[in-house]
Amino acid sequence: MSISDTDSATPRRNFYGRLKGKTLNGRQRQDFDEVLPDFHLENISREDNPERVMLDTDALRAGKPLWLEVGFGSGEHILHQAKANPDVQFIGCEIYVNGVASLLGKIRREGVNNIVIHPGDARDLLDVLPENSLDKMFLLYPDPWPKARHHRRRFVTPEHLGPLAEKLKSGHEFRVATDIVDYVRQTLEEVPPAGFKLTQDPEDLSQEWDDWFSTRYEQKALREGRTPHYMTFIRN
Repeated sequence: MSISDTDSATPRRNFYGRLKGKTLNGRQRQDFDEVLPDFHLENISREDNPERVMLDTDALRAGKPLWLEVGFGSGEHILHQAKANPDVQFIGCEIYVNGVASLLGKIRREGVNNIVIHPGDARDLLDVLPENSLDKMFLLYPDPWPKARHHRRRFVTPEHLGPLAEKLKSGHEFRVATDIVDYVRQTLEEVPPAGFKLTQDPEDLSQEWDDWFSTRYEQKALREGRTPHYMTFIRN
């Protein structure tokens, strides 16, 4: 998840946020050793793939639709979707080690096999995804970066949205969920100019998706009195 400062071909990117929380327990460490190798999406990081060779998504998808969730947290939503859609290949991207550990445990217990994981920076993954390779994309309860001076760190900025628009097929969905009102504002301002159209009335974003699975982050927001917002964009 890091590269040499001397590598001029792949200049260093700053990353903001936590990489790790509590010390992993023995079972979690075992999952990293025994489960992750079977689900790890390899040659994505700038360290392992400095030439930024494109990912062979045709081989990965094997004729299936390819859905991406960026920042899957503890993995509840992506696991739910993978179980409900066995004919879809999922990519889960999460840099937070404890979140990756949580999803690995769920995969082991549930026996799900249609998820691959990039345990690293989403920007590195977007670098090597071919154009028009994604059929659906999820951004659910991303880091809100509440301070105004940190809003440029949010995912809904041109640094991320430009590459995402190139990777998502025309006419396909980009879903965003957040409980932060100002994140809604920035999403509605920045996503459409990147090549997307909102499918809802911007004044009424309270309707969850039919296949929605409420995550622990959403449950925490509800307990604390914050209102979830669900936005569906279509790639122009």
